[in-house]
Amino acid sequence: MTLTPQAASIRAREICNLAPIVPVLVVDDAAQARPLAQALVDGGLPALEVTLRTPAALDVIREMAQVPGGVVGAGTLLTPEDVRAAKAAGAQFGVSPGATDRLLKACEDEELPLLPGAATASEAMRLAERGYTMLKFFPAEASGGAPALASLGAPLPHISFCPTGGVNPGNAASYLGLSNVVCAGGSWVAPKARVEAGDWDAIRALAAEASQLSR
Repeated sequence: MTLTPQAASIRAREICNLAPIVPVLVVDDAAQARPLAQALVDGGLPALEVTLRTPAALDVIREMAQVPGGVVGAGTLLTPEDVRAAKAAGAQFGVSPGATDRLLKACEDEELPLLPGAATASEAMRLAERGYTMLKFFPAEASGGAPALASLGAPLPHISFCPTGGVNPGNAASYLGLSNVVCAGGSWVAPKARVEAGDWDAIRALAAEASQLSR
């Protein structure tokens, strides 16, 4: 049994529609996982991307997967091994900075909905040709920001994006106002200092503010 690209994109779009912002999380200590996820979910941001950039990442996914109302995904998927490990840890979706045939096939085989990364029209077209029409635009700011993403909208109206990389409270609205943007990924809702201090009230407040952004 495999997940078709079309079905993967439908599920990825559903997840992206849950809230205007998907928190991009780099967590060093699995003990922080559940209270962090709870604060973000309580603040109105249920879709959570845990990046596989720390030794604790898979344990963080396991812990966050236990939080009611949360939809936990694994970010920075680079290899089929990453995909299998993330799925085994409880990830409900995956996010990658780009896309390779091996990575796409692994996600399809593991039935893990993927938000594959694209930064150019050619990359987006190749993914759409395979059946992926809900993509990550990365690195957003370095690739031209909202104006560049808007330019892709006219010739590629069937493709939607979640811009990530340099998105912050000052520019999020410029992305969310685009017709080809469903949501945006951002790390500002879980500042490292607040996480390390266990200041979950502050993180809940940041999440609540981000959840009200217009799109």
